[in-house]
Amino acid sequence: MMVIVLSVVVILLVLFLFFIFPSPRRHRDRELLSGLYIAHRGLHDLREQTPENSLAAFQSAIDEGYAIEIDIHLTADGQVVVFHDDELQRMCGVSGRVEDKTLAEIKALRLADTEQQVPTLRECLALVDGQVPLLIEFKCRSVGLCNRLCTAADAILHEYRGAYCIQSFFPFVLWWYRRHRRDVCRGQLASAFRGEEFHKRLLGCLIFNVLARPDFVSYDHNYAEHPCRRLCSRLGAYPVGWTFQHQAELDRHTEHFDTYIFEGFIPKR
Repeated sequence: MMVIVLSVVVILLVLFLFFIFPSPRRHRDRELLSGLYIAHRGLHDLREQTPENSLAAFQSAIDEGYAIEIDIHLTADGQVVVFHDDELQRMCGVSGRVEDKTLAEIKALRLADTEQQVPTLRECLALVDGQVPLLIEFKCRSVGLCNRLCTAADAILHEYRGAYCIQSFFPFVLWWYRRHRRDVCRGQLASAFRGEEFHKRLLGCLIFNVLARPDFVSYDHNYAEHPCRRLCSRLGAYPVGWTFQHQAELDRHTEHFDTYIFEGFIPKR
């Protein structure tokens, strides 16, 4: 009986490692991430009329020499825009989802009562133009929408000559890149998701790495000690932490992460 129990335990352990294992490769752009400080949604500050994910926020980050994290969505007419939320209410003051609006409808809006518009991915890339690295988060809610977003975004990014990596909470985005654009460095976004739905807790355990095989794992710094995150890092996933909101947080986690996504302060470098 003991032999059977031990055999079952070993099999389960092997299966777990198979599911959680990151990409076995060491992508060349891992060096790009090393020691990088990344401005979350640009270097934004509403006191300066510089809202998140705006061209003004991206310019501020460029001026200070920081890499930039952006979020992208697909509009109803198949255009790729830079915007974080699924809903437009918080940043634009109107109801509705980004994916249900055309680009013309979205361009008629303003970000946080400023003069800044929602930029397209093309506008963002034209501004950055390789001056600093980009970390691009893909935002989608279904496999079909993710496939369409990946196809549309990649058609634009394929022409871009600057440095960038992609990441997403949704493993099917990384699976798409694993199948179609293996040359692009890809990262799995995650948190512990404690108290949330079962599938989200599985994501927090990085079980979906079996689909994504990420080059890096971008994890909520509040759960830096999560055993699955630590194990995945030991197995070779490059460790990225998000989102640090003051220097003390960042200082506490230098042993856990090698790249830092920050907002709301200027980190010491």
